[in-house]
This record gives sequence, C-alpha cells and structure tokens, in this order.
Amino acid sequence: MVELQVSLIGRTDLAGEIYRQLRRAILDGRLRSGDRLPPTRELARNLSVSRTTVTVAYDRLAGEGFVTSRIGAGTYVRHRKTQRAGRPRRAPGALRPRPVWDTIPLPVAFDASAEFDFRVGTPDTQLFPYQTWRRLMSQELHGPAAETAGYGNPAGHQGLREAIARHIGVSRGVQASADDVVVTNGTQQAIDVIGRALLTLGDRVAVEDPGYPPPRRLFQSLGSRVAGVPVDSEGLVVDAIPARTRLVYVTPSHQFPLGMPMSLERRLALLEWAERNDAGIIEDDYDSEFRFGGRPIEPLQTIDRSGRVIYVGSFSKTMLPALRLGFVVPPLSLRRALHGAKYVTDWHSATPGQASLARFILQGAFAWHIRKMRMVYQARHARIGELLAEHFADHLHVVPSVAGLHLTAIARRPSAEAIDTVVRRASALGVKVQPLSMFDVDSPSRPGIVLGYGAIPTARVDEGMGLLRRCFDY
Repeated sequence: MVELQVSLIGRTDLAGEIYRQLRRAILDGRLRSGDRLPPTRELARNLSVSRTTVTVAYDRLAGEGFVTSRIGAGTYVRHRKTQRAGRPRRAPGALRPRPVWDTIPLPVAFDASAEFDFRVGTPDTQLFPYQTWRRLMSQELHGPAAETAGYGNPAGHQGLREAIARHIGVSRGVQASADDVVVTNGTQQAIDVIGRALLTLGDRVAVEDPGYPPPRRLFQSLGSRVAGVPVDSEGLVVDAIPARTRLVYVTPSHQFPLGMPMSLERRLALLEWAERNDAGIIEDDYDSEFRFGGRPIEPLQTIDRSGRVIYVGSFSKTMLPALRLGFVVPPLSLRRALHGAKYVTDWHSATPGQASLARFILQGAFAWHIRKMRMVYQARHARIGELLAEHFADHLHVVPSVAGLHLTAIARRPSAEAIDTVVRRASALGVKVQPLSMFDVDSPSRPGIVLGYGAIPTARVDEGMGLLRRCFDY
C-alpha cells in the first residue's frame, strides 16, 4: 500500500480535489499499475474528511477506469495503455546558482562500460573479497543496535581510527594516533573539510599542473583562487608557486598523472617554502600502497617539523570506490576545526561501513588484499610497459613510474589533434583511454595518453593494446 500526499488546504470541492490529485499521480506515473490505494476509512482519517468524501473520489476514478476495487482486498491502480510514465511538469525556477557551478563539469567518464577499459582511477572490483566483506557487514548490522545505529562521533568510528593510525604508521611511517585521524567520505570530502577549516574567500591555492581535477574544482567552488604549478622530473616546481599562496595540494609519492615521485630535495624545499610563507600542504598519498620497485618514498608528513602537512588517504583504490571512505591526519592545530567541518557537512560517515572496515584491517584481510592486488597490478604494469616499448616506441615515450594504477606516455610528435584522433578511434573500437590534456590546469601539457590498468583484466591487456596500436596508423 502506498503513502499518498493529497493537499486540501484552501480547497472547497474536497472529493473533486482528491480525485484530481490521484488522477494526476496516475497519469504522471507516480502511482503505477498494481499500486494499492489506502482504504477509504484510513485516507479519510488522514485528511480529516468524511469517509463518504473519499468514497466519492474513488468511485469516480473507478468509473473512468483508473482504479479497480476488489472486495475484501482493497482498491488498486488499474493498468491503462494510455498511462504515461514520467515526471510532472515543473516550473523552471527563478533561483540562480553561483557562476562557478557553470564551470564545473559533472563526472561522465564511467557512465558507460568499455570492453577494454584503460581509464584511470578504478581498481579491479572483480577481485575484491566480497564474501569476507559481506560477513563483516552482516556482523555489524546484526550486532547490538546501539553501537552502530545512532549518531556517531564526527571524527569517525573509534575502532576504524585506531586501525587507520596503526596501518599508516606501520606501512607509511606516518606519525599519528587514533585521536589524530578524521574519517571522511573519500579523499574529496577530506579536501573539502580542510578547505572549510583553513581557507577564506579569495585565498590562493596551488595545485600541480597537470594534476588531479576534482580537488582543483572543489577549491574553486569554495571561492579560492586556484593556480597551476608546473611539474618536472622531480615533482612540483617549488620556485614557481605564486606569492601569497595559502595552501598547496600535492601527490608526492606518485604524481598524478605523470607518475614520478617528488625528490627528497624538492620535498625539503616545499616544507621550507611552507614555513617561510606561513602556508599549508595537503599531501595526497595517492597510490602509495602499490609500489613495484625502488625504495619507498618517505611521506612529507614524516619529515614535517613545523606542523604544516595535512596527510590525506583513501580506500577507493585499495578496496572499492563505492565504499566512499577516506581519512585526514591534520596537525594538532587543525584537529578541532576539522571535527567541526565534518560535523556541519554530514555529521559523520556511515557507521556500519566504518566498523566493518576496522575489522577488515585489524583481522589482516586488508593487508592480504593489498599484497594480492600488488602482484596483479605489477603484472599489468610490466606488460603494458613491455608492449609500449615493443610496439609504440615510434609514437610514444613512457614516463618512468614504479607505482600506482596507471602509466603515462608522451607523444614523440607533439600534436594534440593527433592524440585526440587516437582517443576517438580507440573509443570506436571499444578501447577507452584518456588524453593527458584532460588533466591540464593552466598550461597545456605535452600531448600524450594515460593508461590505467586497474579495471582491465590481465588476460585482455594484449588484445586491448593491439587495438590501440592500430589507432596510431593514420
């Protein structure tokens, strides 16, 4: 039985108004064939009218074939060939959003599936341990309701904060206790609460160019002035950061999208710059879990001596994007503000998922999953690198990278139009790749393509790369 909203305020023809509103709901598709209407006595009580008034409306609907009554069973919407499903017509509205929202495109990259998916940002969801995760979620949902059913701490589930602090302390050397961790809905919300806590309207924020687009657009939506800073073989060019910059967003362990790590000399220079300019640094430890060679890169947070670095992490690539779980480790001076920013944004992230992730980490399932996926991704990384060297050498130069879920290749002939043609041809063959230009901020990068290998099965890499190679023959 459906819940009905019928408004009779200011109406005089009550039975007629009930009839008209129900008829409109049926024609609009809001009431569908087979939906059961409330009994006349119940609807009359809810609307504070006589039962006879409701009966008159129902009889009129039945007489016109919109509903049918079954003795002892109730009144149901009747199937009609002329019934049209759709939204009711609405006024366009006089309210106008801020102009910045006209400049921010909605995500469409993953709206359609691809036979050979080389798009970046997606892990292999087919290899996730769903059975283990379902068991953990079931335990939380069937446990004592008071533990996960009520409102929680804006900073996050205590067990998950402890698990995260231990995990990043062991795996990345990050100095943090559970009290230092704030759980968020992914990296994007982590950056949002940082911006709310630290930035005022018109503050300048520096981002890598090329770089990850969502943070840049988020800063713009907060009213910040965003400046792209060039990247070279050692990472962000510190000397190019504009004067009076309040905050810098970087991916030092595995620069997105080029893939190189930030050198120690450059990291020390960035920390010195932040101290000299009274600025903050957001360190997005992007893809640090998937390193296939070389020495691990020490996070900025571990060598920060003045409390300038805000460390951000996510479980979207290591587990599933749909979980929407990430975290922030701020300096002590920002901790209280971030708790408040998280509270006014959405109070707290969903508690059952947090509690399940805590157990997933503490029981060793997370570390096991990372080890398994590291081997899978390493094989794909190596194979794509081999194929690029063997068959694409005349067209592309691979940017050296030993971590993450993608490789970037620069065009030897600097023609953006040629790369765009390759991308279009590949798409027509079911091969989805992304041009390097889509990650530009202020200055156009050298033409190239970015090849993700998280979403494509290892067995399909060769066939997909073979089709891509055909697209360069023009």
